[in-house]
Amino acid sequence: MEYQFIRDPITGFRVKISDEHALVGRWLSEELPFDDVAQLITDSKAIHKDSPVLVKEGKEIRFTLSADEALFEAHALFHQADDLSNYDDDALVLDEHGLMSGCGYEDFIALLEAWYQFIHRG
Repeated sequence: MEYQFIRDPITGFRVKISDEHALVGRWLSEELPFDDVAQLITDSKAIHKDSPVLVKEGKEIRFTLSADEALFEAHALFHQADDLSNYDDDALVLDEHGLMSGCGYEDFIALLEAWYQFIHRG
């Protein structure tokens, strides 16, 4: 997984990441408070094969971490009860591309530690 951290004077800290991992970047930039990163690193490193998964519900993205992978799912995926047929005249469709993303456990830990170093650099 390739990424680049950006310090933008207007929007603050951001992650530039591949399209397939765009949701991961959004979660880091918008959903995870900077003050929570250190604790998340600690909690993440404590996860083992027989540990329960770690789940964090954000405003728009659900984060799930197991000993194998980190999974990011947009809440829009879970609105199956919405009847989109009411919007047929507007030609609206739910585009599921970019609503789910994931990465391996080790890649996630490395990304999280790099993000922590970046946002806490003097």
